[in-house]
Amino acid sequence: MMFAKRMDELRRRIGEEGFDVALITDDDAVYYFTGYYDYLHMEFGRPTILVVPRAGESILITPSMEIDMAEAAAIVDRIAPWNDGLGDEWREVLPDVLNGSGRVAIESDRMPPVVRNYVSTIVDGHRIGEITPIVADMRMIKSDEELDLARHAGQVAMAMMTAGRAAIGDNVPEFEVALATSAAGTRKAAELLAAHYPDQRMSPNTHFLQIMASGRDITMPHHRASARIMQRGEPVFLCFCGMTNFHRFKLGFDRTFWIGEIADKSQAPVYQVAVESQAAALGMLRPGVSAEDVHAAYAEVIQAAGFDYPFRCGRATGFSFLEKPQLVAGDKTILKPGMVFAVDGSVSVARTFRAQVGDSFIVTEDGYEPLTDHPKALEDVIVRQ
Repeated sequence: MMFAKRMDELRRRIGEEGFDVALITDDDAVYYFTGYYDYLHMEFGRPTILVVPRAGESILITPSMEIDMAEAAAIVDRIAPWNDGLGDEWREVLPDVLNGSGRVAIESDRMPPVVRNYVSTIVDGHRIGEITPIVADMRMIKSDEELDLARHAGQVAMAMMTAGRAAIGDNVPEFEVALATSAAGTRKAAELLAAHYPDQRMSPNTHFLQIMASGRDITMPHHRASARIMQRGEPVFLCFCGMTNFHRFKLGFDRTFWIGEIADKSQAPVYQVAVESQAAALGMLRPGVSAEDVHAAYAEVIQAAGFDYPFRCGRATGFSFLEKPQLVAGDKTILKPGMVFAVDGSVSVARTFRAQVGDSFIVTEDGYEPLTDHPKALEDVIVRQ
């Protein structure tokens, strides 16, 4: 069972780093190690905490209202439910676990402040260390099961892109595109879940506001679909970096389109540079290359064309939208087979135009395997109806 294997590996690494116990509070990491998912977590002030000792029983501390889900999904030794206002709530079992331990590892950047503040009252600061690098390192190389999830997530993403492109048109409101993409992604996810996964509780529904921009809003990279009416000749940007979330596995995928024609001819060469910058990055995407070298190849194309130094070329994905490493200057991580990346090509002209193309890939032994695919040649992204 992959969750049990991950837990065993986490225990081993905790011991190697000289820790006695780790506290995991990031909900994606809790899922990664236990299979427990879909609780609303800290938004309602109800923390879930995974306690993993170097030796001894693992404990999932979670609200009692979630006990049925926890018992059905969580691969842990013990579940410690707690209820609002009763006893010491989620704090109940922590003193016994932490007071008798030596060094304690936490996710300092991801631990909710209410939990972090409480831990500091029962554990001296010199006994607290960081678990985040250990977890991030474990999650960089995907298992065979995760790579299958990634491939299926790619199919969901492509279904959404195909439906979104088909919905784009003159005199069409943006939200109609969002409705089309959500329906297509949900149907494809349901099909894949039924065919390949026994867990019938996992929802196929897409659950992220559609990122898209058109016309005058095209320079806003995270604009959400609105009631704006699109017009012939305008550019349209579609991004599925939030909506591609199949069986909790995330990918990146985006394209720039035009409706019927390119009304502003100056936009075409900008778009072409974006495509070429992604191609340059992909020319470097292989094992043995550093993450920052992939970014450098992409950035060189953009700057050589006279545009400003760009944001990161891409990022690793998995059960979180952002994982390690990032394809950015300063990240010297050496790429290895089994890593999954979203790789972008992008050019921005301030307050005028922005073009972006992005896809996701698995790093293989001799290069990469594409997970998403949609035409990106200029003539292919003009939506003709």
